[in-house]
Amino acid sequence: MSSRFASDSGLTRRMLVTMFLLGLLYVVFVGVLIALGAQAVTVLLIAVVVLLVQYFLSDRIALFAMGGREVSPEQAPELHGMIDRLCAMADMPKPRVAIADSDVPNAFATGRNQKKSVVCVTTGILRRLEPQELEGVLAHELSHVAHRDVAVMTIASFLGILAGLMTRVALYSGLGSRRGNGQGGLPIGLIIMLVSIVVYAVSFLLTRALSRYRELAADRAGALLTQRPSAMASALVKISGDMARIPTRDLREAEPFNAFYFAPALAPGATLAGLFSTHPPLDRRLEQLSKISAQLGRG
Repeated sequence: MSSRFASDSGLTRRMLVTMFLLGLLYVVFVGVLIALGAQAVTVLLIAVVVLLVQYFLSDRIALFAMGGREVSPEQAPELHGMIDRLCAMADMPKPRVAIADSDVPNAFATGRNQKKSVVCVTTGILRRLEPQELEGVLAHELSHVAHRDVAVMTIASFLGILAGLMTRVALYSGLGSRRGNGQGGLPIGLIIMLVSIVVYAVSFLLTRALSRYRELAADRAGALLTQRPSAMASALVKISGDMARIPTRDLREAEPFNAFYFAPALAPGATLAGLFSTHPPLDRRLEQLSKISAQLGRG
């Protein structure tokens, strides 16, 4: 299903390459597990079931995890009205609308496709942003749904989850058994653990690289749809600055969901190398929005 959001061949290409490399890594991983024993295959089957649940129920799981609740047009008329306008401009189905009771100023979108998606904002972002700034944030989130990168990120994260699960199985159940007749060689559990660590590391780096690019793509698409890149830039600056005023405990609780959020929630003292970050640096995002503003000839 197409929309009027600006297409991004770079994002499409990166999603395809990431999925191909992760798929190749998955095949190798499965081959190693099958060669090492039936127990590993059993865990693999369980993990596949987890993936299917995560994929088909990702919107509901995310809402539950982040404390979001769906709201009706009567409960949040201004928010619904803004999303109605943006969806009409983008020519896309309207997602479900939710609000999370959190002072952390943020927003996220999730769902496997445009018809099964939800956009959620926190009470913190509703209190802090002006209407045009909030519109920019919502356009950013809706572009994630239109570009289908939410579904790709859900699938891409599966291999890391599987590798982590296999590492735990190796640690707690298989480290003592050895290959062959037990007269030498590395323990099977240790082999599984080492392979799982490598697979997790590679999948982690691939998904983080894709996550950073998709945030830039969403900034660009949202700014072009609203024709107000300066409003999105203002929202970014305001949200990033206000993070310092949020209690550390609240920020740490929000950090596991950073890959979904409009802006990362980082507790004081947290330092993430660019290679490990879910989002590009603030300066990089503002620079892109500034260039778009110059191209449009207005802010």
